[in-house]
Amino acid sequence: MGLPAALRARAATGAAAAPAALGSLRGQLLRWLLGPLIVLVLLNAVSVYRNALDAADMAYDRSLLASTRALAERVSVVNGKVVADVPYVALDSFETDTLGRIYYKVTGIRGETVSGYADLPAVPANVPRSQAYPALVRFYHASYHGQPIRIAALLQPVYDDSMRGIALIQVAETLDARRGLSNQILFDTLLWQAGLLVALALLVWFAVRLVLRPLMRLKLAVETRSLSDLSDVDPALVHKEVRPLVAAMNGAMARLQSLIASQRRFIADASHQLRTPLTVLKTQAELALRECEREQHDPARLRAALGEIVRSIAATTDSTVNLANRLLTLARIEHGGEGTALAPVALRDTLRQVALEQAPAAVARDIDLSLEAGLDGLVRGHALLLHELVANLLDNALRYTPPGGSVVLRVLAGAAADGGPGRVLLEVEDSGHGIAAAEREKVFAPFYRAAATLERNPGGAGLGLAIVADIAALHGAAIVLADGAGGRGLRVRLLFSALA
Repeated sequence: MGLPAALRARAATGAAAAPAALGSLRGQLLRWLLGPLIVLVLLNAVSVYRNALDAADMAYDRSLLASTRALAERVSVVNGKVVADVPYVALDSFETDTLGRIYYKVTGIRGETVSGYADLPAVPANVPRSQAYPALVRFYHASYHGQPIRIAALLQPVYDDSMRGIALIQVAETLDARRGLSNQILFDTLLWQAGLLVALALLVWFAVRLVLRPLMRLKLAVETRSLSDLSDVDPALVHKEVRPLVAAMNGAMARLQSLIASQRRFIADASHQLRTPLTVLKTQAELALRECEREQHDPARLRAALGEIVRSIAATTDSTVNLANRLLTLARIEHGGEGTALAPVALRDTLRQVALEQAPAAVARDIDLSLEAGLDGLVRGHALLLHELVANLLDNALRYTPPGGSVVLRVLAGAAADGGPGRVLLEVEDSGHGIAAAEREKVFAPFYRAAATLERNPGGAGLGLAIVADIAALHGAAIVLADGAGGRGLRVRLLFSALA
């Protein structure tokens, strides 16, 4: 019962186009959870570091402004000149400040250097005034003797009875202390974030392991089953989201049970049906041997007896071959028909071909065989199976129509098909003895034979209409048995969907 060639080709194509293995579900979950988590932690670390730097800059700028204000308080006007009374203790603190090297410069109201480092960089024109403090102070970065520095420039009003104006006090600080604090903040931030990331990774790993535990239980439950156990898997073993998969598995096992039961029935029926003709063949062979022993001295009588036995053996063999062919056809339709490729088929051509093939049998039985098909009757189907369907119907019609009767093959489409537009009707009508209305639903079961057919053809297999029903179901066609013209014979009607 091998698969049809089209099904094998489709299976091969599907195997060739199969996607790559998905790998571990646990690994994918960990990658999709930890990957974005690592990115978020890194972004958070950058944000925390930048905020810490801003806070450190604000603290250092405030300290730098305090030094600038302290120096501004020592600036005054004496005898019409701006002077800066900077004590030596303050100068010594500028030189030895542990937070970084400090430089200062006091510029008078006329731009002259009053005190400090005359070459300290001037205030750039585009530096705005700081909005964080009420004082007229500007903060900016510059380079002094090859070192990066941060400068606070404060405008300080100075006056006396003879003059008034604005002095500029600049205090600069090297960035060593700031850099050291920034590096310490960065190290602490990364250390904390790394610890947090490790803790989160462990939590995610344990969570994924815990969540996947029901799937492992399901895997164990399936693996430990016996080969003959095809009962349903309990959906309560897994989460709600996985239950549709379990339901699909249960459905697949139910279909597998149905297939196995169908195969078992087929094997049982086939063995039962084949046992009888094989037993008859054995009996006929034994009878031939006995005739040889009994009539060995009378050649004429021996030839006559053996001739009769050989004809019986030939008839039994033909019946057995026909039965085997019908069984193989039925098996192919039942177990491989769903995978067959469908293509446009003209029912008129199929009927004409089958009629030509069986015309000799009709002539031999003096039966009028006719074809009524004005249209192609295009349907989507499998040409070989539709040929088998028509051949079985015509064979039954010829077999059970008495000599001198008639058999009509008919194809109608559209409104003439009784099913309305988009339908195609195939009919096989004979003038035989028909089938009783009470038995018309039963004759589609394999090996069932109506009483009228048993009387007229005891050697039949009872598979013809079963094959027809299976092929019709495969093509989505409705099949109805009715009386022939004038209430005589049998009319088999099959209604197909027309090819759009």
